Amino acid sequence: MSRLSPAPPRRPQIRLNEPQRRVLMQLRIEGSASRTRLAQLLGMNGATMTRLTQSLLALDLIEERDSLDAPARGRPMVPLTVSGHGGWAIGATPHPGWLELVIVDFCGRPLVHDTTPFDSPDPRIFARSVEARLQVIAAAHGFMRGKFLGLGVAVPGYALPGDRNRRVVVERVAGWNDVPLADILGDALAMPVWIENDASAAALAEYYQDGIIGRYRSVLTLFLGHGIGGGLIADRDLFLGEHGNAGEVGRLFPGHRERPSGIDLLQVLREAGVQIDSLAGIEELLDSHAPLIASWTERVIGQLEQAVLSGTVWLDPGAVIVSGALPLTLLQRIADGLAVRSRNRNDGYRSTLPEIHASSIGSRAVVIGAAMIPVHAVTASQGRFNYM
Repeated sequence: MSRLSPAPPRRPQIRLNEPQRRVLMQLRIEGSASRTRLAQLLGMNGATMTRLTQSLLALDLIEERDSLDAPARGRPMVPLTVSGHGGWAIGATPHPGWLELVIVDFCGRPLVHDTTPFDSPDPRIFARSVEARLQVIAAAHGFMRGKFLGLGVAVPGYALPGDRNRRVVVERVAGWNDVPLADILGDALAMPVWIENDASAAALAEYYQDGIIGRYRSVLTLFLGHGIGGGLIADRDLFLGEHGNAGEVGRLFPGHRERPSGIDLLQVLREAGVQIDSLAGIEELLDSHAPLIASWTERVIGQLEQAVLSGTVWLDPGAVIVSGALPLTLLQRIADGLAVRSRNRNDGYRSTLPEIHASSIGSRAVVIGAAMIPVHAVTASQGRFNYM
């Protein structure tokens, strides 16, 4: 793949005005809707809606769907939907010993999922590894340069005061610590780059899943990976907080104590004599070590209950999603346990409580969410998701 032309970092390649963004977001929410329906939902007249949808059709961001009765009733009744051909974006994240990449289309559908060995703390080596894999992927799949929206990178660490581009990170990527990551990676790759906390990226991926974005305006995501993190969607946008660290729920569970994390479960299993060094090995132990894992799960449900309760009173989310690198069946058990405790809590509180869901994408939520950052930046309200 030839190198992409340099672009201003952290700005979407496609610049829409506010009415265009509103139409696009409404179609993401609805799944599909006619011009007449969109005009009603957004309080616009038919002529304005026709003009807006024509411009989005010309940009290939939306498309018309086949409808049996639409031709007889005119173009205003033809269903419209977001087009996957509007652009593609890359997500990348480093893991212990390997690098994960995903490419999504403008609908957010993963087109390619790629993993490759990687074990360096240097962000420049990370950039070269990403570029090498993209060359192979682009050659194999023929992604068009003109449709490229950018690269999102999910980082295991939190932002430093005053600069979300600089992070405090885990030891295995020590070279990423307190350096201008988006500038370093963007210069090395000659592409627009966004940097985000891995749990916040996962929250964005979970929100764009079918059945979530169309039902809820605000969502709290808990991500159980090697550690424990959280991400917040508020009013259909990623809520980052004053310093970019909203959702750092790991601080509720100090590392020297028992934690609701994957590393904690590995330690519990090792103390029971199990030879295991990766979260990927937990799946095959669910039956053979069911009592031990059930005991750990019950403890974790009790710990997360407090995090959910705190998030509920501050954010008032429509839903809580339990996500992470644990097996999907284990995430489901934790979500079910939290739901039972929520229903049975007898505290006299009568307001609507959030629904609790388990992730359907699990560990891939992080890298999918990273790829969704450039896509989301096109639709997000102007100035809200711009890191410049």
